[in-house]
Amino acid sequence: MSRTPSLGFLLHDVARLLRKRFEQRARCHGLTRAQWQALACLAENDGIQQSWLAEMLEIEPITLVRIIDRLAERGLVERRQHPTDRRAWLIHIREAALPLLDTMHDVGDSTRGEAFKGIPAAERERLFHILTLMKSNLSRACTLPAGAEEINHG
Repeated sequence: MSRTPSLGFLLHDVARLLRKRFEQRARCHGLTRAQWQALACLAENDGIQQSWLAEMLEIEPITLVRIIDRLAERGLVERRQHPTDRRAWLIHIREAALPLLDTMHDVGDSTRGEAFKGIPAAERERLFHILTLMKSNLSRACTLPAGAEEINHG
């Protein structure tokens, strides 16, 4: 019996395949997906505390330490001591990373182009609108204890 995949499984599969295809295209640039993600996040949050970056990336702090170590070895990021908290480190993106970020955006554009092949622009916009609403709904729901919505709207 063939069943339509659930929304969660379908979204997961599409995200997994986007990541896989991005990795295939980006592999020749010598960075892992985790390193690409860290650089992308730093590009938007330069000077962020290392612990906050780990939280944003949803990875363990020790995992981020290894990622940052490798990026620092390549001269792409640097750690600076926090001005008021000697236990904290701030992570800054370096000039050498900027061409890689441009490359990353190009790889992302190409990957999305493959994913959206044959899908009209209006349908793409509608998809983004729907997914944005779903994200907003779920973000709001996640602020409530599980089951609270059923009790309030039950």
